[in-house]
Amino acid sequence: MLTPPSAEVLASAATDVAEIDRNLNRIAHLAYHARQHGLLRKLAGVPLERSAVVLLRQIADSEPLRPGELANLLAVEASHITRQVQQLQKAGYVTRVPDPDDRRAQRIQLTAAGEDAVVRIREVSCRSMRRALEGWSPHELRRLTAFVDRMVDDVLSAIDASDGREAAVPHHTP
Repeated sequence: MLTPPSAEVLASAATDVAEIDRNLNRIAHLAYHARQHGLLRKLAGVPLERSAVVLLRQIADSEPLRPGELANLLAVEASHITRQVQQLQKAGYVTRVPDPDDRRAQRIQLTAAGEDAVVRIREVSCRSMRRALEGWSPHELRRLTAFVDRMVDDVLSAIDASDGREAAVPHHTP
């Protein structure tokens, strides 16, 4: 029979979780800081606001989806996605296509310009990340990747469980 963890172990774990939370918030802030985003826009040549870039990358990762499905994946209101899709469509980055499962519904798909924009955004973003992690060994990078993948899966599972629904996205299994 397993013995329950001591108060000291529980306190240490709580401190570790708080530190992880703090650092993730710092990374998110730094990654989406206005100055950093401005540099991304300039280098990638994609004149979009941050939320539109996030949506464009999500569409590329999972297209084609209905706007409501995109809202679930990004944990935002459907009206937000509708406005963003309209802007992306007007800019020529996405198009609406009939849903093969329900002709009354539409799915959002990247255009050739949208695909090109995502490639440029990812190239600039990855180049920046490579510079930030240039002192890391290949082994450290693989371990970080595995831990981050696992953490994302666990966070998504916790969100799905708290919402009382099935997983919104297929979870990655390393």
